[in-house]
Amino acid sequence: QVKLVESGGGLVQPGGSLRLSCTASGNIFRVNAMCWYHQAPGKERELVAAITSGDSINYADSVKGRFTISRDNAKNTVYLQMNSLEPEDTAVYYCNADIWTSSMRRSDYWGQGTQVTVSQ
Repeated sequence: QVKLVESGGGLVQPGGSLRLSCTASGNIFRVNAMCWYHQAPGKERELVAAITSGDSINYADSVKGRFTISRDNAKNTVYLQMNSLEPEDTAVYYCNADIWTSSMRRSDYWGQGTQVTVSQ
């Protein structure tokens, strides 16, 4: 079984920073692309940032210049450094990963989500 676990969410003031982490564990052969999504109440889940196994990166326009995605392949972990946070960033943040299991099955997996709230 493969699972993703996010951590690092919380309450922060506008202009503040948070660093999210997501670690994949289980019967993993290879972790390919890893992504962060967020979902605000009443809205669809949307892509925030993505990073491939070769460290190719893309960001949503709304977070460019403020967020940084990175990964540690040895730890099967992806990070999202969030700076200059705005109230509009308030959402549940979900980790997603494209993974080859040890039995050579390729699937997308989701974490449980971590709440980020940006407010005074």
